[in-house]
Amino acid sequence: RLAPLFAPGERVLELGCGTGEDALWLARRGVHVTATDASPGMLAAARAKAEAAGVAGMVDFARLDIADCSEPGSQASIFKLQSSSFDGALSNFGALNCLPDRRPLAGLLAQLVRPNGRVALVVMGPLCPWEIGWHLARGRMRDALRRLQPGAPAHVGGGATLRVWYPSPRRLRAELAPHFRHLETVGVGALLPPSYLHRAVERHPALFATLALLERRMGGRFPWTWLNDHYLSIFERR
Repeated sequence: RLAPLFAPGERVLELGCGTGEDALWLARRGVHVTATDASPGMLAAARAKAEAAGVAGMVDFARLDIADCSEPGSQASIFKLQSSSFDGALSNFGALNCLPDRRPLAGLLAQLVRPNGRVALVVMGPLCPWEIGWHLARGRMRDALRRLQPGAPAHVGGGATLRVWYPSPRRLRAELAPHFRHLETVGVGALLPPSYLHRAVERHPALFATLALLERRMGGRFPWTWLNDHYLSIFERR
């Protein structure tokens, strides 16, 4: 999905880069990436990966907490990342779920991404059939419906928790609408289970290989654009 969005030689801003897998993938294709994350540890891991892969010259790293994007100081800091506008932006696997409202971030992206530039956002949705069914089968009603709770606590390891919000595709489109046109939404993990259910996949590989094939064909169709673990929405700067 990213390959046709960002061409070799273009400059792309990544929000919530984690350990840098997407940044490295784009850099290997000749795309210049400014990879940002709130975690110094993640940035250190991503930088080490880029150096080991021989693409360090294609990736710049900077600490940025998107939760502070509405603060004037944080906007000034991100403008220092690049003197010119970006050709596009991306955020993968739920970084935007840490925000109760993505409108301030959308306004900032509108200043950083050139007109007609593409923005690809992967967000955790509110209705994951696998997760709901899994917890209901074990009598865990609260866990089954946790994504419908605003600011739901999410465990992130080491006993730590974060507050997480799960916007619907419609809400995400509305939040970005003043600055971005919606082009496409595709379900990710619509027919396949969340990663924490990987043992079920390992026990029934043929079944889930078939589901993976069906998901690639049907992920862009309703209701799978709404019923999923994550969804990918692609926008174009107005």
